[in-house]
Amino acid sequence: MHELVREDRDVLGDIADWMRDRLSDRAADPAPGIRPPVPAVTAEGVGTAAAWASVRDAILPTAFPTDHPRYLAFVGGAPTPAAVLVDAALSAAAVYGGSELEAGAVVAAERAAVRWLSDLVGYPEGAHGTFVSGGSIANLSALVAARHGRRGPSGRPPAVVVVGASAHASVRSAAAIMGCGVVVAGSADAPLTAADLEPALEALDPADVVAVVASAGATNTGAVDALDEIAATCGRLGLWLHVDAAYGGAAMLAPARRRLFVGIELADSVTIDPHKWLFTPFDCAAVIYRDPAVARAAHRQSAHYLDATATEHADNPADYAVHLTRRARGLPLWASLVANGTDAYVDAVERCLETATYAAKRVEASDELELVTEPQLSVVLLRRRGWRAEDYARWSQRAWRSGTALVTPTSFAGETVLRLCFVNPVTSPEDVDLVLGALTSPAD
Repeated sequence: MHELVREDRDVLGDIADWMRDRLSDRAADPAPGIRPPVPAVTAEGVGTAAAWASVRDAILPTAFPTDHPRYLAFVGGAPTPAAVLVDAALSAAAVYGGSELEAGAVVAAERAAVRWLSDLVGYPEGAHGTFVSGGSIANLSALVAARHGRRGPSGRPPAVVVVGASAHASVRSAAAIMGCGVVVAGSADAPLTAADLEPALEALDPADVVAVVASAGATNTGAVDALDEIAATCGRLGLWLHVDAAYGGAAMLAPARRRLFVGIELADSVTIDPHKWLFTPFDCAAVIYRDPAVARAAHRQSAHYLDATATEHADNPADYAVHLTRRARGLPLWASLVANGTDAYVDAVERCLETATYAAKRVEASDELELVTEPQLSVVLLRRRGWRAEDYARWSQRAWRSGTALVTPTSFAGETVLRLCFVNPVTSPEDVDLVLGALTSPAD
């Protein structure tokens, strides 16, 4: 089973050819409405070739790939070929990414990628962090670090997380995991400001507040909270500020959008997901700390079987989040940065923003469609005049089943609308026209 036999070698060649073709044509029509039977697991097995054939021909085609140019729902991801190839090699290399002892220079490469992200945020030289599976674990890890070693008025750890109303669902989930309550400030349909935040904080003892969580690119709207104001309030009250920039943080690469993020450099911790808008394969999210010693104290695990990894100068990625076993998720990002250069990343992010602007203008020019709110980043919310919730759901399901596009409804100010999220530089104005044309065709 563990020997690479001729059949495996043949499959390896076929997979390489399939990867080449797939990355060369990301717009190939998916077939998400088809659900073929999945071959059964048997005692005897069917061999690598038959298993791969099932994956290639029956299973993978039913997915709607996140790098498809008309995957516009949720926040997708379009990894670069360099990142994909290194990610594939990483599995074959069997690297455990938790400690420098085992991962060697892989840790140095990940450290360089974290440093690039820290520079993007505007953090000082000593800032550091690690790559985790997603924004949910990044946000949880940051909040655990924020609470570590503190005691509230009752002598117990602080028990309240203050969040903007547009905060990602994972923040509330993290608070629940930690046994904390959540206080919500502001409106889900507008950026959080200090004026929204301060009344919520006045009712609380600062010693009982784990952290304030702001959004730098709300998932539903793309809005960026007033980070400079919020940072000033948190600084005055001595509160930990965590900024969730999982989706929106990449927009800091675009000079014209950088002003929206002023104040993020004052946060105690930041989440950014390279698997979203920084073109890295799933799963790859980063949590970065202004003072990594706090995170290391909160997360480092101790046991006799770990003593060999805990040398005085070791920099172990496992020590900065709620994980021990981990994939070296940052290596594909580092490899892609080295291969393509950071200017290419700036260009790719700006291309997404330009496509979002094009979509917004096309909506504004339409007789049937209407822009719901002016986009700040690359999320465009729109309505079709006269439609109800069931109309959006019916159209979305039809577009998905046909392989035309993955576009899903959402809610804004209590109204059902459509949401387009542009994080794929391959998405073109022609793709936008196709989607909007399908939305306004007489059949709909």
